[in-house]
Amino acid sequence: MAGGRRRKHHFSRIHAFSCGKASMKDEHSLIGGPGFSRKVYCNDPDRAYSSLQYYGDNYVSTTKYTLATFLPKSLFEQFRRVANFYFLVCAILSFLPVSPYSAFSNVFPLVVVVAATMIKEFIEDFQRKKQDIEMNNRKVKLHQGGGVFDYSKWRDLKAGDIVKVEKDEFFPADLILLSSNYDDAICYVETMNLDGETNLKLKQALEGTSKLQEDSSFQHFKAVITCEDPNANLYTFIGSLELEDQQFPLAPQQLLLRDSKLRNTDFVYGVVIFTGHDTKVMQNSTDPPSKRSKIEKRMDKVIYCLFFVLFLVSLIGSIFFGIWTKKDLKNGRMKRWYLRPDDSTVYYDPTQAEAAAILHFLTALMLYGYFIPISLYVSIEIVKVLQSIFINQDVHMYYAETDKPAHARTSNLNEELGQVDTILSDKTGTLTCNSMEFIKCSIAGTAYGRGVTEVERAFSKRRGPYGHQLNNDNNIVESKSSIKGFNFMDERIMNGNWVKESNAKAIQNFLRLLAVCHTAIPDIDEETGKVSYEAESPDEASFVIAARELGFEFYERTHTAISLRELDPKSGNKTERSYKLLNILEFSSARKRMSVIVRDEDGKLLLLSKGADSVMFDLLAKNGREFEEKTKQHISEYADSGLRTLILAYRELHEDEYNQFNKELTEAKNLVSADQEQIVENILQHMEKDLILLGATAVEDKLQDGVPECIDKLAQAGIKLWVLTGDKMETAINIGFACSLLRQGMRQIIISSDTPEHKSLEKMEDKSAAEAAIKASVVQQLREAKTLISTSDENPEALALIIDGKSLTYALEDDVKDLFLELAIGCASVICCRSSPKQKALVTRLVKSRTGSTTLAIGDGANDVGMLQEADIGIGISGVEGMQAVMSSDIAIAQFRFLERLLLVHGHWCYRRISSMICYFFYKNITFGFTLFFFEMYASFSGQSAYNDWFMSLYNVFFTSLPVIALGVFDQDVSSKLCFKFPLLYQEGVQNILFSWKRIFGWAINGVSSSAIIFFFCIRAFKHQAFREGGEVVGLEILGATLYTCVVWVVNCQMALSISYFTYIQHFVIWGSILLWYVFLMAYGAIDPTLSTTAYKVFTEALAPSPSYWVVTLLVVVAALLPYFAYSSIQMRFFPMYHQMIQWIRKDGQTSDPEYCDMVRQRSIRHTTVGFTARLEASRRFEASKRHEPYIAPFQIHGRSASQ
Repeated sequence: MAGGRRRKHHFSRIHAFSCGKASMKDEHSLIGGPGFSRKVYCNDPDRAYSSLQYYGDNYVSTTKYTLATFLPKSLFEQFRRVANFYFLVCAILSFLPVSPYSAFSNVFPLVVVVAATMIKEFIEDFQRKKQDIEMNNRKVKLHQGGGVFDYSKWRDLKAGDIVKVEKDEFFPADLILLSSNYDDAICYVETMNLDGETNLKLKQALEGTSKLQEDSSFQHFKAVITCEDPNANLYTFIGSLELEDQQFPLAPQQLLLRDSKLRNTDFVYGVVIFTGHDTKVMQNSTDPPSKRSKIEKRMDKVIYCLFFVLFLVSLIGSIFFGIWTKKDLKNGRMKRWYLRPDDSTVYYDPTQAEAAAILHFLTALMLYGYFIPISLYVSIEIVKVLQSIFINQDVHMYYAETDKPAHARTSNLNEELGQVDTILSDKTGTLTCNSMEFIKCSIAGTAYGRGVTEVERAFSKRRGPYGHQLNNDNNIVESKSSIKGFNFMDERIMNGNWVKESNAKAIQNFLRLLAVCHTAIPDIDEETGKVSYEAESPDEASFVIAARELGFEFYERTHTAISLRELDPKSGNKTERSYKLLNILEFSSARKRMSVIVRDEDGKLLLLSKGADSVMFDLLAKNGREFEEKTKQHISEYADSGLRTLILAYRELHEDEYNQFNKELTEAKNLVSADQEQIVENILQHMEKDLILLGATAVEDKLQDGVPECIDKLAQAGIKLWVLTGDKMETAINIGFACSLLRQGMRQIIISSDTPEHKSLEKMEDKSAAEAAIKASVVQQLREAKTLISTSDENPEALALIIDGKSLTYALEDDVKDLFLELAIGCASVICCRSSPKQKALVTRLVKSRTGSTTLAIGDGANDVGMLQEADIGIGISGVEGMQAVMSSDIAIAQFRFLERLLLVHGHWCYRRISSMICYFFYKNITFGFTLFFFEMYASFSGQSAYNDWFMSLYNVFFTSLPVIALGVFDQDVSSKLCFKFPLLYQEGVQNILFSWKRIFGWAINGVSSSAIIFFFCIRAFKHQAFREGGEVVGLEILGATLYTCVVWVVNCQMALSISYFTYIQHFVIWGSILLWYVFLMAYGAIDPTLSTTAYKVFTEALAPSPSYWVVTLLVVVAALLPYFAYSSIQMRFFPMYHQMIQWIRKDGQTSDPEYCDMVRQRSIRHTTVGFTARLEASRRFEASKRHEPYIAPFQIHGRSASQ
């Protein structure tokens, strides 16, 4: 295996601090105590089993059900729906004599409804199961004994196993790094699936195991690891390794986490310490929740109300039935002799009237069951599946580059897409493309680079009359470079032209610094000779690529030197130069800079430094500030364009000065002290001073296409966006500017634990006191920030909250989280940095539970799974970070920009369709149910039905079901184009206007009035009138059939009045359902009377020949629909809802009239504090203030708001 190893670089010499060294003091004294009791026998996993220390296998399951729990758990899911539970009770009672119907007619519909839903749940969970099987059956090389490694399944790994992971493979479990193909036992790890970061992490094994570089080395290897118990913290690890009677401390530097990937390293050996659900990534995950939409939860409440009505009418009927039954036999005299009360069963026995009333109550509960729509749930399931198909087939959400359409993985939450109030988004891979591009720079006070950022491009589109400025600017270049990481266009310094510039010397130093000041590794393709780079961060890679493209090619690194091919300004040819690498002073969040100390070929000692402008300008020498003001101006312009900037500076060192520094640094690194880190920081800070400014770089953290436009449109729709990222604060802030969540002039509330005060507190010996002090500091920061909210109304600057992971830990504690949430809600933008997966899920839970609003989480990595499952809706990006997020999501899309169409179009349509569908369902069942109640009043509440049994059974199945399904699938209040044009229309769903209690009770009242008009009109029309040709009056069978005909006509015509968007399908199902009733009545009436009973030839012999039947039907339909028609006309004319105003525009043909549209849009585009629309308004306010002119908002609202 040695022959396949790469050149052995001594990487520990590259870094200022020893990567693999840890102290046995402090936290390591906890080992063996509570929470630190895990013991792993390396290369002898069976020993743990024999000592009863069974830590579980490496099998991982993300399914909602198992084979054993599917039946009971899914049945519980079905019968926690109150309607299904009611029909279960009715099905049980149907086997008793009190049932007015047969048992089969009660049980069969319930079985069909429940079985259909369970099958759907089974199919969805089986997809998750297949993903688990694929992951658990992946292969990794496992030590089989005797120094032999062979492939084994991930699921079979146990704690203590030795595995060999090769380049670009995922780690199968949490491992302790033992060695790698490098002599220094280092390896590069990509943790994108864990924390979303694309930069590579450097890991290094202990010195005691670093020489185990061959398979045969493990033949007799034995060691014992004692460490912390399984926990969710990704960034800490405490343990020790006992090898040959020596103790070695273990730190996070030796920990390789499951689902991270080995990069830039041929192979590593590791020992398994955490398996399966004990791994840190699984500790951060949560069980797949059973999600239900808010509309479905409110629907349950409406059904409770209908249950109350059902109970009430049953109770009223039973009381009257008991009273009248008792009066039937009094003093031996029969009042209603024709009922033979002297010879009746217990159900009608006057001497047992109380018992008869109780039994009648049970009968009535079943008879009036048509108040409760049994087919509602299954109809909604059908509609949601069809809606999901439309989402999946939407070509506007298809991403051709990866051949991935949108995929609604569950259909339970379609309508919830139309009610989202807050979006919680990951950053890397969700908002960005995981790529950096060098696009502009400032050198010696001169700005170079003529590319256009996405933020600038989006900004220019909305500048209105100012838009020509960008397009007509000759300095703007729209062409796109084909080199990844390099989108720089400026002929002044490209192709070697920089040697002709007046500041050529500064440019040379600038480019040399880019090529030397980094920790990147060159990788030369042996076939093409092309150099590519592996860097710890994507922006560092873009710097090296930019230097290469501009004439300074970095091509080789050893542990002591960096080699370049430089463009010689004198000869114009490439020359090879080597720089002796003396020290690398690594980047840290506290220092916010990185430096290298090198010696050039002329013997000069150079300190080359790059860092954030917030610290670098303070480090400049008096004679090094020549271009400071111009550079600051350029940085401000770059930041406003959404670019990430770094300042580049240098200085020459004297030999004595460097020797003294190196001596002090070496001594400090060897210290064993709690203050070691601070001592080293002080030494580095003393060296990084008196710098000479060279300029600034500007790279674009490449956003996905359309992200700024999408965020802006969502902001106009009133949706709030929070960003939860594992990236460091500086990166997150830059992305905030890039996607217009942040802008220049916005006041940033930064709550960070990365301060000298917090660091000093962390070093206290009393850890509990230290934590209490840090928590008090965080609480104080939160309270101070909250005071700004009260003044923000008077201050034109919007507020942005930015908080890091450590502070967030305290902010999410029970006694602080309400304060944190109140502050966050009062801010225009919220960015949580360095967030662990668990924290992302906790923030999502806090927003969802405390605000009560609908939350949507969107992410693309395994670190986002908990957040996606915790939110009301989880959206997975099917990007480059694997399928973990997609498999845990409710809906998968390929690009963030598709969220705009998913919410504003599909979300709005689905919300409106489901809301209207449910209201109509209640309406038609109330209409039908109250005709039964009114008839019971005329029948002494005897339990006699007005309708034939089959009429009642098929009411919800054939004669009224298809129109309501068509409504739920096809109806549109406005087109997709108008949804985008008037984004505030989305607030109808957020405010739940279309499924409010007012609207629900309005439909219920409409149902009661319709049933009353139908019943009493028919009764009065037929009461004393001869109906048949022979002079016979109306009987029960004719009255029932006529009532039923009127009900079918009324509810279907009501549907026709309610629909906004007619299609041929809707015409077919509405009028076809009415026609089907007549066809059924004729066909059923032709069957033998023992089967058709009261329907036998009732249509052909009685109804059809009678003119009064047709006249009554026509008059009843008109009379029943007239109240709704009158109300709708008045409401639309004088009190229009927002979607109705847009419908008027469409119907009047005024969609192309800009003045009329602007008048309506004033209610749609309201003042926003984020997005490039807000950035444009802020820019105009600033321009107006400079001219001392009053600023007038371009979309100032006049008149009523949309909610009015």
